[in-house]
Amino acid sequence: MKDVYIVDAVRTPFGKYNGGLSGVRPDDLAAHAIRDLLARTPGLDPSRIDNVYFGNANGAGEENRNVARMAALLAGLPTTVPGVTVNRLCASGLEAVIQAARAIAVGDASVALAGGVESMTRAPYVLPKSDRPFPAGHTEMYSTTLGWRMVNPAMDPQWTIPLGESAELIADKHGITREQQDEYALASHHKAARAQADGLFDAELAPVPVPRRKGDPVDFAADECVRPDASLEAMARLRPSFRKTSEARWGSPRPEAGGGTVTAGNASPLNDGAAALLLVDEEGLRATGREPLARVSATGVSATDPQYFGLAPVEAVNRALAKAGRSFADLDVLELNEAFAAQVLGCVAEWPEFDPAVLNPQGGAIALGHPLGASGARLAGTVAHQLARKGSGTGIATLCIGVGQGLALVLDR
Repeated sequence: MKDVYIVDAVRTPFGKYNGGLSGVRPDDLAAHAIRDLLARTPGLDPSRIDNVYFGNANGAGEENRNVARMAALLAGLPTTVPGVTVNRLCASGLEAVIQAARAIAVGDASVALAGGVESMTRAPYVLPKSDRPFPAGHTEMYSTTLGWRMVNPAMDPQWTIPLGESAELIADKHGITREQQDEYALASHHKAARAQADGLFDAELAPVPVPRRKGDPVDFAADECVRPDASLEAMARLRPSFRKTSEARWGSPRPEAGGGTVTAGNASPLNDGAAALLLVDEEGLRATGREPLARVSATGVSATDPQYFGLAPVEAVNRALAKAGRSFADLDVLELNEAFAAQVLGCVAEWPEFDPAVLNPQGGAIALGHPLGASGARLAGTVAHQLARKGSGTGIATLCIGVGQGLALVLDR
């Protein structure tokens, strides 16, 4: 098996729903990330790229027709460079990185691009086709932005509950309070704001020129959902989004027994964005003329009951660490996607040997955003850049995945 290196990793800033990137197509976002990534390695002949792997969770709108191939063509890569789109829902971007690394490790490729993209703003509404040739009456329209739609009636109903209700189940299981979730979310915003101010994201960001009706395009240059002014008082005023609390307790951070704890403040927002990484073997590394950010060490995947999907990273990380011959004590950083604060805190509760001080040191998806198909690639790139700044160490990128899966990637420097 060949060693696999991450040479570089970029991402667009993440835009909020109907925000700064709402006017940019997802295939254009992906193409922009690819162009910026390759511009940083001018010594690499693009014709040497063996494959482009891109993650996407929806695939129902402008990113249809294999967005990996569309983005490669839009980015100006030679038409001889193939592309494949992969879907593991929220971990699609990380799945793309892992598939690219695996192809290189077994000798099927020497140079590969991997990443992910999602525009949740531009996700379309869809209509199911009738099973009758001339239907009469009404039909239901589904939003493809997030979550279940067109559910198979044979599926166990407890598996198809809303994602936020799953987070409530985790809070119930581990006794995680509304206050703990809000405090975690607040810390995510503050860490992300500090990282922005300190320029820690600069090495990974590829600002997006956004066209205007008049005048030159304006660069969209920073993650749009980070709230430096976030406070516990403001979060406490938010109503639970999935379980109701009695009217007498609205605005209280302590809901009554059985009431809701998951709010818009302690969950990730809806977002738009893209990320891309350059992966190579030793021969490919020489062709780039660059020092790598990190080396791929091991991966782990797991599955669990769908209604507890948020806890699936626990076993995925355990398996990845075991394959890498490492322990939690060896970790310099663990980037765990923050779908919900309850989900993150639930995972931490099941890792008794884990030191939370190395968890998401630059904030996470609650602050930075979670454009589904891009998030896993963002996490891998963020870990690689942190290890490069440190000069050595071990890090993990991991995500929970709807319908009960977890995925993890171990990187070394």
